[in-house]
Amino acid sequence: MLFIAWAVAMWLAVAVLAWANRGPVRPWLYKTAVGLIGLGVVGQIGHFQEHVAQAGYWIAHPYSPAWMTPWADSLARGMGQVDMTKPSLGMEILHLTGNFIFLAGLVGIVQITGRTARHLKSRKLATMGVWMQGFHGIEHIVLTVSVAMGASRAIGLSTWFGVIDPGPALTTYRVWWHFVFNLVGTAILGLSLYHLWREKREVKAGFEPEERGDGPVSAGSDASERENALAGRR
Repeated sequence: MLFIAWAVAMWLAVAVLAWANRGPVRPWLYKTAVGLIGLGVVGQIGHFQEHVAQAGYWIAHPYSPAWMTPWADSLARGMGQVDMTKPSLGMEILHLTGNFIFLAGLVGIVQITGRTARHLKSRKLATMGVWMQGFHGIEHIVLTVSVAMGASRAIGLSTWFGVIDPGPALTTYRVWWHFVFNLVGTAILGLSLYHLWREKREVKAGFEPEERGDGPVSAGSDASERENALAGRR
């Protein structure tokens, strides 16, 4: 329940930031976005190590059923209590939750760079990651919903829409499909964070209140002025 609440809280923060970023600069916007990114990074570290462990287990036992680490298995069994008649439902909910925590972190990078010039490398990389991870998130929604609705096996691209029979072939395909997706997504996140660190002065400058005769300037009304100011600071 706490793990799911973590994901829900992050997406509530995404919604609040998306709304607040449309108006004047507020003191809490920058710190909230940083916190959202940090939680996304922590979540993805745990999520990706699970896929690394699964791939490592497959290399050692290529003909065995898919394996999960003890902590992930415990979480999956807890989440599976929502419907004990569907043994794989908890595992699907767990991976769905983990992917949406990761996606929220990437969205946080897009949001924190939204008040600066659009050419920032961190923003471009994070946007790429959002599209990729968004597609991956849809895949997990389909897998979870198919099991929840009573399918005998999860249906999605990573299971070849249920065509592959359960066994080593299906395990191999699904383990490596999700491992590669998370490997690429994690690499994009890492590169985006690296460039975000290098561009932190420009990003933070976008959250500095700028006074005008009629009060604080909104995000959209001074775009060109802010870009000129940022260019002057380089």
